Amino acid sequence: MRLNSNGQVTIPPALRDKFGFVEGDDVEVVADGDSLRIVHAGSMPSRGEQIVRRMRGQATTSRIEELRKLLRDERDD
Repeated sequence: MRLNSNGQVTIPPALRDKFGFVEGDDVEVVADGDSLRIVHAGSMPSRGEQIVRRMRGQATTSRIEELRKLLRDERDD
């Protein structure tokens, strides 16, 4: 990675995915001893919230129908 003239760096996609960063997130750069850390601004979202952010808009009709079927089958037990 290289720091550009505006002081910006690009976080590689694999790291954004791993740590739950998505376009539009507010982040903070925090001094940690001799290092800097990039963290979500404000309160840290839960693991579930991070997963929902990543998955939002990716469902297909067939996936939704499968999920509904699974949920109906579970209630019938």
